[in-house]
Amino acid sequence: MWDWFASLSSLEQAALGGLGTWFLTLLGTLPVLFVRQVNRRVMDAMMGGAGGIMVAAACWSLLVPALAVGGVLRVVPGLMLGAAVMYLMDRIVPHLHPEFPNEARREGPSVAWRRSALLMAAITIHNLPEGLAVGLGFGQGDLRSALVLALGIGLQNIPEGLAIALPLRRDGVSRGRALWYGQLSAAVEPVAAVAGAVFVTLGTVTLPIGLAFAAGAMLYVVVEELLPETTRSGHVDVATIGFIAGFTLMMSLDQLAP
Repeated sequence: MWDWFASLSSLEQAALGGLGTWFLTLLGTLPVLFVRQVNRRVMDAMMGGAGGIMVAAACWSLLVPALAVGGVLRVVPGLMLGAAVMYLMDRIVPHLHPEFPNEARREGPSVAWRRSALLMAAITIHNLPEGLAVGLGFGQGDLRSALVLALGIGLQNIPEGLAIALPLRRDGVSRGRALWYGQLSAAVEPVAAVAGAVFVTLGTVTLPIGLAFAAGAMLYVVVEELLPETTRSGHVDVATIGFIAGFTLMMSLDQLAP
């Protein structure tokens, strides 16, 4: 299996890696078939863990290799550009934060979209940099590190899939539709992964910029979205523990990869 996967092109590896992260999102939505809600403390701990994984991935799997091959003069503009693009998408694309499915949590232009569409738009925006990071990882040629990065992104997708499916169930959406919308939010990741791998093929100059761009976008998502949501209900301690656990897990996976 390893030899077969290693024999694939970077584009094919990126596509399969993106499909893997999508599958784990689907896995995360499965509890919606059996329950309408999950204890909020548990959910905050899980989302804190997802944030920790994203920060560790941005630092160890993206910024460290970007600095190694491109230096700070290429990394800083890429980092800032990634955060700026996510800021603009937050303002331009209508969406609804999944943990708070009410009108007060809408962002972007006011449109007459269904709540399910707004929820899916929010997660889709945030899955773009994750898919891009997976593709960039495979595109840079370090297969083991790329697989670790894809695994980390996939693991943090599990609570994200649940975070979009549960509010839909609470709003009366059927089990099947909640499952469908939950997994559909990550359908963009295989496409973004292939785009990331293609970007690397443009030349070695683009690699550190692309890695830093993905890192900046992911860090923006964590600071602007995940961390405020995990602490809003008052479960700061469990969210913090989850964050540290997620960060430690991803850092360990990255450093232990041979």
